[in-house]
Amino acid sequence: MRRRRDDRGATRSGEAEGAVAARRRVRAALGLCAVVALLAGCGGLPSPHVPVRENAQGGRDFYLSPHGDDHADGRTPQTAWRTLRRADTVRLKPGDRLRLQGGARFSGTLSVGPGDAGDSRRPVVIESYGDGRAIVTAAGTRGIEVHDTSGIVIRDLVLAGKGTSYRDQDGISLVSDLSGRRKLPYIRVSGVDVSGFRNGIRLHGGAEGSGFRDVVIDDCAVHDNKDAGLVADGPAFDADAPVYAHEKLTVSKVVAFKNAGDPAASRNTGSGIVLGSVSHGVVQESVAHDNGGSSSADALEGPEGIWTYDSTRMVFQRNVAYDNHTGSQVDGGGFGLDNNVSYSLMQYNLSYGNDGAGFLAYSAVPNRAHTDNAIRYNISRDNGRKLQDYGGIVALGSWVANLAIYQNTVLASANGSVRAPALRLQPNLGAVWVRNNVFVTDGAPVVAAQGHFDTSEVEMQGNDYHGPAGWTLQWGDHWYTDLAAWRRESGQETQGSRATGTAADPCLTEVPLSTGGPGVRGGGATRGALVSRCAHALAGAAVDLRSLGVDPGTADYAGAPLTGSPAVGAVQGAPKA
Repeated sequence: MRRRRDDRGATRSGEAEGAVAARRRVRAALGLCAVVALLAGCGGLPSPHVPVRENAQGGRDFYLSPHGDDHADGRTPQTAWRTLRRADTVRLKPGDRLRLQGGARFSGTLSVGPGDAGDSRRPVVIESYGDGRAIVTAAGTRGIEVHDTSGIVIRDLVLAGKGTSYRDQDGISLVSDLSGRRKLPYIRVSGVDVSGFRNGIRLHGGAEGSGFRDVVIDDCAVHDNKDAGLVADGPAFDADAPVYAHEKLTVSKVVAFKNAGDPAASRNTGSGIVLGSVSHGVVQESVAHDNGGSSSADALEGPEGIWTYDSTRMVFQRNVAYDNHTGSQVDGGGFGLDNNVSYSLMQYNLSYGNDGAGFLAYSAVPNRAHTDNAIRYNISRDNGRKLQDYGGIVALGSWVANLAIYQNTVLASANGSVRAPALRLQPNLGAVWVRNNVFVTDGAPVVAAQGHFDTSEVEMQGNDYHGPAGWTLQWGDHWYTDLAAWRRESGQETQGSRATGTAADPCLTEVPLSTGGPGVRGGGATRGALVSRCAHALAGAAVDLRSLGVDPGTADYAGAPLTGSPAVGAVQGAPKA
């Protein structure tokens, strides 16, 4: 580790306190010497012997305690160091562990640099010991920085930013600015709580594409940060020669909430989890809620709960995004596949109560890099609470191609005068397939497709369209209230000579899910599955996905195994309560 320049004053203070403690130990030893002098000559008592052993990884252990002494060796709890500043001077080797006393508070920062490294079998570990988690408070600095190195485990800690840390610094900063496209392997972050920083946890790649590989961020809370809870980024995207900074990134059981956004920023701020420049990433069993509330009213880009951009082969599954907001008139949704995302999948997710779209596929650039993605087996409920130009599921932008939207259940209820549709489509779509979904509204259009569409651009088959008091559907410049008329004039909802789809009432009912299925969510205030109680009325409306070359998956939203091609909607049958 390396010492930071802004710790020099604290170092002198620590040395003065260490000298006082040393003088006290000398006086105590002299008093004891006077008592035993008649029995044996006393020339200074030796320190008690405490054997120091290597840990199970074959490395060294170093301990920190607020009752420690920076002049001690730091190798046992009894001879612990006192400050992060002292720990920052040690060069950590494979298998070494830096252990902070649980429940104690330590001021300052830790910097793990190129001279410190472990590997996947013997990583360097920074963690708590004893009862509870140690608290690192950083005033105007990062909490923990890992710079141009890897083989690192950070676990069971609380990091709290103060002062300008909220404006300028990241809580856990994983940075690679190496030349070339080198990927530094093996990073693990688990059991941490990060708040009060610009970003809670950030992976930052180099300008030429260097970054990290085999990264797992698990069981963490990132909250009350300014720009984002968890963020990954990298170099500018080149559609002709894409380079991704990070590979094999897994985000699991992360809760991101109250990351408010910057009211003075012109860019997007206030997201829960945002991953850019990632190849082969997974976000699962995570929750994003109440983010973006203070984002700028003038920003041209807004925040989302969980989203990705400039990335490929991403999977979002078994997550929840709710009550996310935007300060402006854009975004503020639950989930997003944004610019330049390809070969990616969103499945088994729940999105509700967001300002913007429940699920968004969007591209701002016509480079045709947004392609071959799927949105399936999700539930969208009451989204577009602020912005009716979005909807439950939305596909729009300069170019979105080869997008499959199937087996979702969408309920869109009005929020006063705001009436967002269940499905919104806009032109510049290249082959979008919408199949076997349930679309229900209470007055807004079930589908709002503005502009010119035909079956070479959008194909809709096997869907259910319903409103309790009737429904409307916008298709280009025309409005429809009758499925047969729309089918006849648009060519939609047909498969050869067969009429597909239905306008039957699905009788949607909220059912809590039993534990164990993919629909079970963590993070508190989540809602159950929307299940059709009138499945018989939907019988025969769906299309056979396998006959169309579409993968129907292995399970529905509730985790029930699938046999054959599924019926309409995200939940097949009624899950056990």
